Amino acid sequence: MSDDQIRAAEFEVERARSRLIGTLNELTRQFEPHRLIEEVWEKAKGKGADLAEEAVDAVRARPFVTTGIVAAITMFLAREPLIDLSHKLIDGVGEKRKSGKRRKTRDPADTEATK
Repeated sequence: MSDDQIRAAEFEVERARSRLIGTLNELTRQFEPHRLIEEVWEKAKGKGADLAEEAVDAVRARPFVTTGIVAAITMFLAREPLIDLSHKLIDGVGEKRKSGKRRKTRDPADTEATK
């Protein structure tokens, strides 16, 4: 091999090494934790926006079904207070019946005394 060929080969090796180091630096930069987190966050925001848009479209298409579903979920979540309230209402109606809220009947003795 001549000196020119050796220098050309060394130059080519140096150029390949520079490209390899540049590629490694770029990969290292892309795989930094904060960059990965940013990328995941951006994708999650995009998916969340898509889901919200689909939900709004579904509500617009079927408002009564959506209202029913929301009411059912609300009743499920508030089941304990609703059960307590229904027991209080039932007990209150039972108390009124027991306390004598019946219609008063006239006593024949009262009608003779008022004449």
